[in-house]
Amino acid sequence: MTYDVGYRFAQALDPSGLDTIAACLHAIQAAAKDCRNAGKPFETDPAVVLLAQHLGAVATTTMPDRPALRTLCGDALAEIARTPLLTLLAARGVDHDADAKRTFHTEARRALKRLADALQLERGRYDIRVCAGGPAVSGEVILHGEELYCQVSIGGFGPGEILFRRCRGRSDYVGERNHWARMTELVDHVRLAARIAREIGLACLPESQPRLVA
Repeated sequence: MTYDVGYRFAQALDPSGLDTIAACLHAIQAAAKDCRNAGKPFETDPAVVLLAQHLGAVATTTMPDRPALRTLCGDALAEIARTPLLTLLAARGVDHDADAKRTFHTEARRALKRLADALQLERGRYDIRVCAGGPAVSGEVILHGEELYCQVSIGGFGPGEILFRRCRGRSDYVGERNHWARMTELVDHVRLAARIAREIGLACLPESQPRLVA
């Protein structure tokens, strides 16, 4: 394939129709593809360079100045740092986004491990597993112990992302009455552990369990 399309040169000479960042990016990507098809380096192609310069001009006229943009980026980073990743994923959803879905599974497993520690569950007497599901769903991450079944998912059918109920062993997949919690509650795993223990009637509340100190 050795063709070279002249449209990109005409568009670079008259980019008046490219008045948004999205339109400029599309034109640059199309021009770079034409270069690759022709076996030419797109980094030095005059049409690509002109279109890139036009993108800079459009961005300058449609957005605040550079100092203001740096401030906005700093504010956004601070907000991200204040917002736990699981809460962020629950708000945006992970359906049809394989990377976000993998991240959700990883973060939910870690959160459920912290929850199990807060509940003082003995290692070997519970397991944490993932039911991935199809691309249109988040799947479920499940903590299943001798007395507790806890499932985390995004966009489920209940009034919260966290389902928990009392069960009778790890072969009991039905259990007793369902209880629900929001993803934000999983961030404070100690408080959620106390709530779970209280609501499903575990033998003792984690917050009241004394720890022996040698």
